[in-house]
Amino acid sequence: MRYVAAYMLAVLGGLENPKNADIEKILSSVGIEADKERLTKVVTELTGKSVDELIATGREKLSSMPVGGGAAAAAAAPAAGADAGGKKEEAKKEEKKKEESESEDDDMGFALFD
Repeated sequence: MRYVAAYMLAVLGGLENPKNADIEKILSSVGIEADKERLTKVVTELTGKSVDELIATGREKLSSMPVGGGAAAAAAAPAAGADAGGKKEEAKKEEKKKEESESEDDDMGFALFD
């Protein structure tokens, strides 16, 4: 990802087809050492292609990708709540007990007014 980002920065900087050295210069300016193999692969894949077209193509691919998970989790939540009917009451009782014990510690153990 860093190589693609550096490539895009070079294009935004005015280079139509950035070379490996251009990308290495950008990466080294922020303290990143470039892997020559990966850098060469990115440069050869992107050379001659319009960055705007690549972004548009990427957006199309991302829009067709399912990113769900919320519906399944929402469907599972009521089922879990139905099974735990009595457990909710127990949790409330435990919560009240915790609150009471916390209020006892308000004096920090000094017992000045006892």
